[in-house]
Amino acid sequence: MSVYYILSQELTYESIQHILQEGWQIALSDEAIYRIEHCRYYLDEKLDKHAGPVYGINTGFGSLCDIEISKEQLRDLQKNLVMSHACGTGDEVPEQIVKLMLLLKIQNLSYGHSGVQLDTVKLLVEFFNKGIYPVVYEQGSLGASGDLAPLAHLSLPLLGLGEVNYKGKKMSASIALNEAGLKPVDLRSKEGLALLNGTQFMGAYGVYCLLRSFRLSALADLIGALSLDAFDGRIEPFYLPLHEIRKHKGQISTAKRIFKLLEDSELMNMPKNHVQDPYSFRCIPQVHGSSKDAIEYVAKVFSNEMNAVTDNPTIFPEDDLIISGGNFHGQPLALALDFLAIALSELGNISERRTYQLISGKRNLPHFLVVNPGLHSGFMIPQYTAASIVNQNKQLCTPSSVDSIESSQGQEDHVSMGANAATKALKVVNNLHRILAIELFNAAQALEFRRPAKSSPFIEDFIKEYRHYVPFIQYDEVMHPHIENSIRFLSEVKLQIPDSFIPNL
Repeated sequence: MSVYYILSQELTYESIQHILQEGWQIALSDEAIYRIEHCRYYLDEKLDKHAGPVYGINTGFGSLCDIEISKEQLRDLQKNLVMSHACGTGDEVPEQIVKLMLLLKIQNLSYGHSGVQLDTVKLLVEFFNKGIYPVVYEQGSLGASGDLAPLAHLSLPLLGLGEVNYKGKKMSASIALNEAGLKPVDLRSKEGLALLNGTQFMGAYGVYCLLRSFRLSALADLIGALSLDAFDGRIEPFYLPLHEIRKHKGQISTAKRIFKLLEDSELMNMPKNHVQDPYSFRCIPQVHGSSKDAIEYVAKVFSNEMNAVTDNPTIFPEDDLIISGGNFHGQPLALALDFLAIALSELGNISERRTYQLISGKRNLPHFLVVNPGLHSGFMIPQYTAASIVNQNKQLCTPSSVDSIESSQGQEDHVSMGANAATKALKVVNNLHRILAIELFNAAQALEFRRPAKSSPFIEDFIKEYRHYVPFIQYDEVMHPHIENSIRFLSEVKLQIPDSFIPNL
């Protein structure tokens, strides 16, 4: 089994994909072990010699920062912090995202600026490798001071408290630790704060959404190309020099991909009786391309964050400094997550418009893509469903990042709301998946009415695979199972799309 060594290199989307999909284990590199131990040794030495207050290490938290804590109570202080901050509610965070939270928290602590014990990080690594996933809840974080409530739930099992999902069952952390042959840690000074301050809830959601977005962006191009061919569209709007004179990277790459996807299509090479196509077809490069550019920007933000230190206070052993700052503030992520949601929503918006055109009875396609419209409603209502989901996405795109609220008796008077932006973004991702599945359902149906003419070899192979999941619809029948199977197909199909979009960061 492959092993990823923390800090041996920067985390990338490619490495995270391997870790998640291929079940890679993780281990601390020698450099990570040295940094963690060196910082902890410095902190212990500092506390032995330093008489004054140091925020979060020998003081209270938030607006209680001016209350000093005695040395005898420092361990209780950290345990109390973790317990009191575990105030999450709502739905449980999906296991894949909890796994990402563990990975990002381990990476964050391993830089040697947090002052944690090596044993604490080692136990987090054991959780990751043995599949012990703390039960974390979606609601409760303001996105500054980091993701306090979710990270408290992530950290409780380190103390033998809280609940975990282990071997397919939810159980108390103490039972899971015992079954796995592990022991809880006894937190030392500063450790609770290091575990709770940080952006790993927002970060994990963002990375997960981005991994899904890379795939959905490619699928949007492929399904859009299929719809274009089934609608008897024109290829000229995808002529590469047209896009090169506008210079937008995403637009150019989209046009190039669509052109390649439709190479050697009989349908595309047939004479056309119309001069122009509707915008939802003709402007695919401009719309899909803009979303690609937005996704790439967001990917750069999260690439920085997943290789960063975001807890507080931050320790600089080489400079003999302990600084209370604000790296936990989620503003960079909140803005980016709002942007990502908007970009993905637009991919869904234009997809639904192509579905609408396909069922409209134009260009020798039957009304609602059924042989005997009137007696049969055909594909009338799948478009309704897509329109409903598109409208929900528009509502979800109301930005969270502009909606700060004061907390902690005014000490934390501006927060990012990045956690809400994160959970909203995932809903938009899931909705886009469904919208594209409905477009594919319609486009594959429309293509059959163009027979015996064929689309490109690539698209024909794609449709051949699709037909293992969803049949041609001859007469009215229950459509829900077909839509669900179309959604499942988009999750399972192996993609080798020309010029696949993976940001070069």
